[in-house]
Order: sequence, then C-alpha cells, then structure tokens
Amino acid sequence: MQKDSFIMNVLFLCTGNSCRSILGEAIFNQLAPKGWQAMSAGSNPTGAIHPRSLALLASEGISTAGYYSKSWESLPEVPDIVITVCASAAGEACPSYLGQVLRCHWGVEDPAHATGTDAEIDAAFMNAYRVLRSRIEELFLLSLDSLKHDKIALKAALDKIGYIGVS
Repeated sequence: MQKDSFIMNVLFLCTGNSCRSILGEAIFNQLAPKGWQAMSAGSNPTGAIHPRSLALLASEGISTAGYYSKSWESLPEVPDIVITVCASAAGEACPSYLGQVLRCHWGVEDPAHATGTDAEIDAAFMNAYRVLRSRIEELFLLSLDSLKHDKIALKAALDKIGYIGVS
C-alpha cells in the first residue's frame, strides 16, 4: 500500500453493538483525520441500534447513515486496532477479538442498562457519549503520523487514553 493511501481501521467492540460501540464508531468517523476510519461490532449483537443512541447522535449533528448492529464475524475490513468498550469493572464480560491486532480497553458503562426516569436514562447515554468523545478527541491530539508506525508507543497512548473520564 502506498503511504499516501494509508488506512488505519479501528474497531469499537462490545457485546451487543447497540450503544457504546456504535457511539464510538460514529464519533470517531466524524472527527477522524484522513486515513483513519472506524467500524463497530459485537460479540453477540442485538441486531438493532438502541433508539436513544440514534437520537443522541442526531442531536449532536452526527449522521448515522449506514450504521447497523453487526457481528464481528461480518466486518467489512480487518481492523488494525480493536478498542473494547465494555465496562469490565462492572462485572460485564468483555469480548476478546481473535486476530493479530493492537488491542486496548476503554471501559464505558452501558447506557442500555440504565434505569430511572427518562431524564436519568438520557443522562446515562450522554455520559457514555461524552466519555467516548473526550477519549477520541484525545486520540486525535496525538502525533498519529509517527504513532501509526510505532505500535508499542501507540498501544501505550491508547491504554492511557482509556482512563480519561474514569472516576
């Protein structure tokens, strides 16, 4: 592949592929520099994007065209980086992608399991959105041109970013 046609494929992975991984994919693709693109998948996809995820992305001006809940077995590209977004600290099982890829974990509470009033549930979705967005923005502040060729430094930077927004 020629240097000027370099593509870095990032996979946001969770279990259901209805909330967090979809949010990550959409935010990433809106903010991504040339040569970087995201996709999302689940180890056990629900088959539908959560309506609150769609509404939130629309309210933030982010297109959801072409996004759908899918299995990691039907990815359009082989990922270079896999970012798991399950909340393993909450006892949630985190899927393990089986491939020779750079892996990191950016745990985010699953808003699909939020309970309470509509306002409280909406707040859980907004919190997941804000955590993911701040981490993705931090990723794009890195020196990506040099890091894409240094997997060890990229892994260390991605791991560090995974702690942003953790209380």
